[in-house]
Amino acid sequence: MNGAAARVAVACGCELGEGPQWHAAAGRLYWCDILGRRLHWLDPASGATGHQELDQMVSLAVPIAGGGLLMVGEERLARLDPTTGALETFCDFEADKVLTRSNDGRVDRHGSLWLSSMGKGAEPGAGSLYRLHRGELARLRSGLTIPNAICFSPGGEAAWFTDTASGVVMRWALDREGWPVGEPAPWADFSAHPGNPDGAVVDAEGHLWLALWGAGRVVRLDPRGREVDAILLPTSQPSCPAFGGKRLERLYITTAREGMDSARRREEPDAGHLFVAEAGVPGLAEPALRLA
Repeated sequence: MNGAAARVAVACGCELGEGPQWHAAAGRLYWCDILGRRLHWLDPASGATGHQELDQMVSLAVPIAGGGLLMVGEERLARLDPTTGALETFCDFEADKVLTRSNDGRVDRHGSLWLSSMGKGAEPGAGSLYRLHRGELARLRSGLTIPNAICFSPGGEAAWFTDTASGVVMRWALDREGWPVGEPAPWADFSAHPGNPDGAVVDAEGHLWLALWGAGRVVRLDPRGREVDAILLPTSQPSCPAFGGKRLERLYITTAREGMDSARRREEPDAGHLFVAEAGVPGLAEPALRLA
């Protein structure tokens, strides 16, 4: 393990940075500040950055096949035109549950979006896991606390996810249409390790890169769930990694300063920034979301 160090890519100061997504067609990385209600973007080729203010807490902005982004928010899913900033509601998302918000999500190998909800105060069992398949939203699992680490094997035969509070990453077998088969099985147990499993992404070799919230690390796990490499950060709360760049050669990592008191924020001045690291292996290209 080389224990490579990450450096600041954008000093964005997110309260809760989350949901980094590479938009290949636009050459941009998008990520959200959930609590700050902002959508951020970076063009790595030019170094240009920007953000858009939002009217709800949004955790994810995924590229849509045919153009635009789907914004995953606390009460609805909405289509965003990044060039104009125009938003159009696509469907409600737990709009009747005022105590929940959206959290982690990722597009699977079939172009369908897996997305999750959680209690705004991380209330036990308030969260659920869903799949948006061809425009129809189906709930896959409920009774979760902080659903995270949603990602998929290169061949689409398995999904991973975790309930961060449990400390255990689960592996779930999928059928040929990408739907879960049977019950998920424990795959990697971090319950006795520093940090809690948060967001994750899969690289071109089928290894999983997992953010460990509280430990200041993003670990690389082989197909058997064993740690084989790590990225070190100068701040303790990494939330989610994503590969970006023209050849998916860089690993971007969102972080957070949520829950830090003033003393802790002085100790970790880079908390909430977007980081980048050289992973030594390229990422796996992810399909755009198909809504029909």
